[in-house]
Amino acid sequence: MSPFVRGGGGTSAEAVHALYDRLVAPASGVVVMAPTPDAHAAAVARINQPLDGVDVVIQTSGSTDGRGRLVGLSRRALDASARATLDRLGGPGQWLTSLPIDGVAGFQVVNRSALAGYTPVVFAPTGGFDAGLFADRVAALTPGVRHYLSLVPTQLHAMVAAVPELLAGFDAILIGGAALAPDLAARASAAGATIVRTYGSTETAGGCVYDGVPLAGVGVRVEDGRVEIGGPTLLTRYLDTAEQPFTADGWLATHDVGTWTDGRLTVLGRSDDVLISGGVNVHPARVEAALSGLGGQWVVVGVPDERWGQRVVAVTDGVRPDPDAVRAATASLAPAERPKDVLVLQPLPLRPTGKVDRRAVAEYAARICREETQP
Repeated sequence: MSPFVRGGGGTSAEAVHALYDRLVAPASGVVVMAPTPDAHAAAVARINQPLDGVDVVIQTSGSTDGRGRLVGLSRRALDASARATLDRLGGPGQWLTSLPIDGVAGFQVVNRSALAGYTPVVFAPTGGFDAGLFADRVAALTPGVRHYLSLVPTQLHAMVAAVPELLAGFDAILIGGAALAPDLAARASAAGATIVRTYGSTETAGGCVYDGVPLAGVGVRVEDGRVEIGGPTLLTRYLDTAEQPFTADGWLATHDVGTWTDGRLTVLGRSDDVLISGGVNVHPARVEAALSGLGGQWVVVGVPDERWGQRVVAVTDGVRPDPDAVRAATASLAPAERPKDVLVLQPLPLRPTGKVDRRAVAEYAARICREETQP
């Protein structure tokens, strides 16, 4: 008999409630989270490492390589993360879930719910953001208890635009998965939202640093500019490769670039995302933050260029601003950081987790730039 059990995926109420029931009353078997039976079978076929100490398998988003790693996590690590989150936020409460549960962020919303003893309310629109359905789901939350919400920036952007008045009713709104643009954060706060910026990954059982401060028990250090994480929330191992992400002393070596100052972590972005333009390192998140005040969402990517090596291109799903506005918004940046081109792509492509698909945006930008330079 196979040791693997399929954990459902997506955001449907059926899948969420099935996972909640399993977390409340654990059964035997290693749960492999997957959106479909075929995806589950494909994931199981890739597992080639020991399963000791592994209770749940969650695949990373694949935003860098397009495929993702299979992360083996123990229930102990997942629960340590969930309990530390509830303690940081002020105690147990009811969650409104809107993230796919086959990703770590959505899974942990259900796990926190199970530990708190409150069945999550499910927001699962069939298409794009549905303001009426969201209002209905908010109204279904249990009165008199704390209410929490976990989102990626793309979702927050839609909610601020459509239903800002509903955000103030949550005791905390966790934002992770990508950098939160300062302008979007300001608009959400102005609507009364209590925003908590989270940093973490599948390998850390979800968010492990909130507003720059590690959760209880989590260790953070920066070595040669790279962020390293220690503590009880770490993965057991990757299951699809013998290469493991740990340092010699057992810390997780991430691909993130950051600074650690006075007990607070500032993440500058992924080392994989750093662009080299004219010999200068360009962090896309820094450029995106500068452009955020122009409205819309922004993604900064590199396009191959004979002169610059990588040409810095800014892509937005909003209205293309005039060149003077772009120059003014990026005046404080170094010359190499300022976009050479601004493109519009509506809507921005998303990965199943709701995060912007940076690879797809980069491919689009490269194609448009090639077409514009062809005779």
